[in-house]
Amino acid sequence: MAGNTAKHKPDKALRQGILGKDFPNEVNEVIQQYPLPPQQPGGAGLKDSHAYKRPKPHSQLSTKPARPSPSPSIKTSNQHQQHHQPRKSATAAPVRGQRREKHQCEISGKEAISALSRAKTRECRQQIAEVYCRHKERTLMPETVPRYCTIEGKANVNVQWDEGSEQTAPAVPVRIVFVLVVHGRASRQFQRLFKAIYHTSHYYYIHVDQRSNYLHRQVGMSTIWGGASLLTMYLRSMDDLLKMADWNWDFFINLSAADYPIRTNEQLVGFLTKYRDMNFIKSHGRDNTRFIRKQGLDRLFFECDTHMWRLGDRKIPEGIAVDGGSDWFLLNRMFVDYIINSEDELVVSMKRFYAYTLLPAESFFHTVLENSAHCESMVDNNLRITNWNRKLGCKCQYKHIVDWPTFFARKFEASVNQEIVTQLDSFLFGPYPQETPGLQSYWENVYDETDSVASLSDSQLTHYHAFTRMGLSRAATSLQGHPDNNSCRYIPRGHPVSVHLYFLSDVFQGYLVRQHASNLATSQLETLETWVSHSNHFTLAPATNTLNRLQFAEVGTDWDAKERIFRNFGSLLGPTEEPVAMQRWVRGQNVTVTVVWVDPTNVIAATYDILVDGGTEYTHYRPPLTVPLRPGVWTLRVLHHWNLLASTSFVVSPLEHHGQQPIRQHTHTQPIRQGKHTHTQPAR
Repeated sequence: MAGNTAKHKPDKALRQGILGKDFPNEVNEVIQQYPLPPQQPGGAGLKDSHAYKRPKPHSQLSTKPARPSPSPSIKTSNQHQQHHQPRKSATAAPVRGQRREKHQCEISGKEAISALSRAKTRECRQQIAEVYCRHKERTLMPETVPRYCTIEGKANVNVQWDEGSEQTAPAVPVRIVFVLVVHGRASRQFQRLFKAIYHTSHYYYIHVDQRSNYLHRQVGMSTIWGGASLLTMYLRSMDDLLKMADWNWDFFINLSAADYPIRTNEQLVGFLTKYRDMNFIKSHGRDNTRFIRKQGLDRLFFECDTHMWRLGDRKIPEGIAVDGGSDWFLLNRMFVDYIINSEDELVVSMKRFYAYTLLPAESFFHTVLENSAHCESMVDNNLRITNWNRKLGCKCQYKHIVDWPTFFARKFEASVNQEIVTQLDSFLFGPYPQETPGLQSYWENVYDETDSVASLSDSQLTHYHAFTRMGLSRAATSLQGHPDNNSCRYIPRGHPVSVHLYFLSDVFQGYLVRQHASNLATSQLETLETWVSHSNHFTLAPATNTLNRLQFAEVGTDWDAKERIFRNFGSLLGPTEEPVAMQRWVRGQNVTVTVVWVDPTNVIAATYDILVDGGTEYTHYRPPLTVPLRPGVWTLRVLHHWNLLASTSFVVSPLEHHGQQPIRQHTHTQPIRQGKHTHTQPAR
């Protein structure tokens, strides 16, 4: 009967089959506005950077010259709408902003239907539908684009590094604008980079990602990896820089907080002065057809809700050669001006094409440069080294670049290894004095009260409160034998003020938690800091087994396979976590070991075997444990033929907060189970 009904009403059945009950009502409204085709098989597939002339307290840094000589200038960008008016710009995707007209069409592509089902906001769903319809009507993408380059193929400009070039530089050296794209919470590392590239002749334009609120307060249009917004941010920053009449820069260099100079400013300026008419940009070095396919340039993407949505296939415009590679580059002012202010068909069409492209910043500048009248200024080198361990996921395909002139390297991360940055500083600027305090220390913020507790998980909030109570309890024990003395007795008030990680000699040491507390003796509100050190509970069995290659074992979450560390420093675990066990091995014979997880009641919760090849250095596995985990001290044992090789223990802490609210007995009478939410109300 249902089959007969489906035959007579294909449209209704199709909508129910594709959309179903899980699709939001707004999706059904969009589908009604952009109807599905009458015959379709069932099933479903798949802010503005702105610089200001006057400082703003929360969005801009600015330096003024102390004397008539040139001084550095600094601008920061953000995405707070109240600080600027929307402006018409060719750098933005044509459909962003208010919709001018409605494009009626049939939503038939499975990728578009899938995107409509998963988009979170109504605005995003409407934009997806409009982009899809415009593409279907062939009004979205350019089909033919002119090429203005007078040479065939790619320019092959050979530049050489001369160690004495900085000494023979002309009297008018180039001036550089450094565009710093920063995110995350590594403010100390950013300050160190800024100090290393600082010079009174240069300019500094700082874009802080909108989601990096902590960095923005310490020093945003939200840019996502691979998103069109990253290209838009670069184009708008270039537009800003060209409009600053008092900024007489010659080169545009983009850097991130993970970059660091490997040659001095004098060497960089001398080299760029010699080649001031060149543009330095690194190409992929592969077959273009393969690059287009692997890069997804023949696919239509659209960014909204901080997500890149795939909406279908598209064709590469005819008439041009598409190129791409690294999105880190050095461009001269003449080419930047051409990109921003030219209205020729090549530039306008490429801005349209790359507004709907995955990873557009890795191809837009290459393609425009190679097909424009500036093509002979292209140097296939971005003057930097990127060091990746190929076995750990990222391929370093262009090792020959170490023979090229290089002035920057990446990626540096102080929470992983700060020593290499210190060595670079010593190489470039001379060694630090022996008595320099904190030279081997590194602090990184993981929480600040202005982030709000909504940014924390229940487990993190529980642990930070527990650390504070432990610190205040330790302070009170100093008064044992003096029950009437309350000078070191405190009552914590509110949530923690800030939390920092502390590293010494590149080894994680513990947490520093600041908290407001009332002194019982004076009733004054004070701010105290608790130091919580990290303990290692790994124990290696006596060396009775000659096949024991195991060096270390640890349990945690947020395993980083490239750096081979747990990003959850200190392994703060709660009942809802999904922990991972990591083992580190020395090279040797192949061996099979058994890993056993024992819960706090001494019951085996999980067990599995691991085949460790002779060359394997790390193994890691997430067992299928039942959530919620039992709070208490857990044990992990590694066995070989049921003989103990090593063991470690870790703590699963019970939750004090649920949904960032304190757990109360009268509102929480059962354990918290995954997928079930209990309303929490503050106690009266």
